[in-house]
Amino acid sequence: MATPSHHQNPTPSTKKKKTHKNPEANFLYELNSCSKSKDLKAAISLYDSALSNNTRLNQSHFNTLLYLCSTFATDPDSKDLALRYGFRVFDHMMALNIHPNEASITSIARLSAAKGDGDYAFEMVKKLGDYQVSPRLRTYEPALFCFCQKLEAEKAYEVEEDIDKMGLSLEEPQIAALLKLSADTWRGERVYNYLHKLRRSVSWVSEETCKVLEDWFCCKASEIGSDVGSVKEAILRNGGGWHGLGWIGEGKWVVKKGNVEPNGRCCCCGEQLDCVDIDDVETEKFALSVAGLALEREVKANFREFQDWLEKNADYEAIVDGANIGLYQQNFAEGGFSVLQLDAVIKEMYTRSGNKWPLVILHNKRVRALLENPSHRKLVEEWMANGVLYTTPHGSNDDWYWLYATVKLRCLLVTNDEMRDHIFELLGSSFFLKWKERYQVRYTFLKGALKLQMPPAYSIVIQESEKGSWHVPIVCESDEESLRSWLCITRPGGCEDEGKTGSTMETCEIVNGPCCKSSENRNNEKCDDKTTSMTGKRKERSP
Repeated sequence: MATPSHHQNPTPSTKKKKTHKNPEANFLYELNSCSKSKDLKAAISLYDSALSNNTRLNQSHFNTLLYLCSTFATDPDSKDLALRYGFRVFDHMMALNIHPNEASITSIARLSAAKGDGDYAFEMVKKLGDYQVSPRLRTYEPALFCFCQKLEAEKAYEVEEDIDKMGLSLEEPQIAALLKLSADTWRGERVYNYLHKLRRSVSWVSEETCKVLEDWFCCKASEIGSDVGSVKEAILRNGGGWHGLGWIGEGKWVVKKGNVEPNGRCCCCGEQLDCVDIDDVETEKFALSVAGLALEREVKANFREFQDWLEKNADYEAIVDGANIGLYQQNFAEGGFSVLQLDAVIKEMYTRSGNKWPLVILHNKRVRALLENPSHRKLVEEWMANGVLYTTPHGSNDDWYWLYATVKLRCLLVTNDEMRDHIFELLGSSFFLKWKERYQVRYTFLKGALKLQMPPAYSIVIQESEKGSWHVPIVCESDEESLRSWLCITRPGGCEDEGKTGSTMETCEIVNGPCCKSSENRNNEKCDDKTTSMTGKRKERSP
């Protein structure tokens, strides 16, 4: 009889126990647990024990300790302990000749700023270059905020210059800090420039930034002016909504908070907000970028032929993505390509533009199929006779053609395409989203009836008018734009509704004087939309 093996089916008691982690790994594991639970004292106790046991420390150990210390550096109860151990840990790290990385420097910069030493925080950031490491925006923040809080303007501006040299872009918190610093030190030109940096960086401002602006305008009277003609020219050149030529007008500012009606009219001052366009330089760069990418991916001869054709036929005011509309909601058994849907869009855009035909981009394979169908032939031939169709060649991607035409001609684009494909990712996100908001027309068909969603009548961005007034959108938790508050900043006498606090007007939250809201808006009734239904090219926009 075979003797049973003692190695088969071992009981739990006979299993070999797992070996413990080495001291370094165990120390890091426990440190990370302290970091997650935000337990600074336990982490310091672990660090002291590691020193007593001669545990070999590495960059991860030091970074975790530095991060915890920097986190507690602004806590009144733990600040002294965090600062004392934070600098001790960093000195230990350097003594062991362990090179700091960006995370290490960010932590020590935060500790330095908490100590009130912005100079050392900035010095640490500049030393990153010695280790061939690039700083991030967060690495600069401690020094920048420290200088701003201490009103050390020139030092703060030096940090900003270094940020620019590194190719980094300021965001709202940094711009707001610089704006407040400039306001507190009465540097009006700097305030003006930071307002425009803010306009370029964010769509709307936080309540904290709004307060900075309120404080500045409520106590500042400016008497700087610009030539009216040059202001109008600059606004047109820049795409509307700003001129960038400096403060305009004189006397104290009137600062109010209120809403903007759906048609773009400010309820406080009655001024019409602009639908901000892309400026000429940006548009030309965008068109060249689209063309360059298209020529890399399309047959060059075909796309160049389209470019030449477009130069000679540049009078279109709307481009239509034919395939997107024809195939809309056609994913059912009898579905195909809806000529009637496409024709409805063509006719509607023709009417809205004052009897000017749009340009429909459609693949030649699709057009041939439509012409071969007797029930569609007459309608397609009508499009062709009216110069509506441009057929793209075999093997081409329609997207490049309608995108280039829209950008080059500064036209509206009718499509529901969200433009998230790889070809659109090549164009960058920030500018592309701004362009889409200004030019894309979306559509729906409800029980066969076409409904177009035109671009907004006004842009939700900081706006500077030719009169010198400012309108600043404030962050809003609601998706309903009519509920968004705006900071309205004008000169005395600039408000059309000033003094109208009778039966048709109500007083809203004020900053410096009464601000009027229409009773219709308060009752959520529909405002009279006096804007035109078609947003045309820049040359036909109202000033």
